[in-house]
Amino acid sequence: MIRLKKGRYVARTAQTPSDLRAAQALRARCFGLETDSDAFDDRSTHILVRRVADDALVCCFRMMPLTGATISHSYSAQYYELSALEAFDGKMVEMGRFCVDPDAADPDILRVAWGAMTTYVDDTGVELLFGCSSFAGTETADYLDAFAMLKARHLAPTRWLPRVKAPKVFEFAARLRHKPDAKLAMLRMPPLLRTYLMMGGWVSDHAVVDDDMNTLHVFTGVEIGAIPPARKRLLRAVAG
Repeated sequence: MIRLKKGRYVARTAQTPSDLRAAQALRARCFGLETDSDAFDDRSTHILVRRVADDALVCCFRMMPLTGATISHSYSAQYYELSALEAFDGKMVEMGRFCVDPDAADPDILRVAWGAMTTYVDDTGVELLFGCSSFAGTETADYLDAFAMLKARHLAPTRWLPRVKAPKVFEFAARLRHKPDAKLAMLRMPPLLRTYLMMGGWVSDHAVVDDDMNTLHVFTGVEIGAIPPARKRLLRAVAG
């Protein structure tokens, strides 16, 4: 069981049905839904980040263990054709439904969440962390510099590249030709995706247009063995 206390926040593994209901309620609020639960919840470990002062839930996410043989059963596989990753020889975990209470904006929340994730990865021997990284809204014009930056610097290796499966996608790697404005690109990049990229993460060559969730998202992977040593030290310092 994970329990990590840093400053004003504590991250721990959900233990009870009420813990899960609290996470689902926060997700629904963050995603603008009436409810948010699915079949993947029962197959996942849920991490909750609470504020010590009042025990308020400020962040949650779930971790679902998989292998190459079972990656087709992941949440992401609903939207991406992932057969290339069936050849990945190692443990995987899909991190999903990551959300932070918009009324509790504090960079320390994200740091504690990543510390808990690092503990999970180290404890279970995970070699590939992956998930869907979401941009708010479905207007691709809002994020052209960010997508151009992903094309220029962060596309998945060819051997792992997800192929198109969803009916509505933005194939940014094929369509964009301009050089990105680096500053604007990073300003428009979602915080979770920025963190993945700082760890050496890579993305699909297309974004899924998800009208139900009102998001654009890219498949994102991080090979644990390829994380820069300095970044690993920072993450483990938080987790320690």
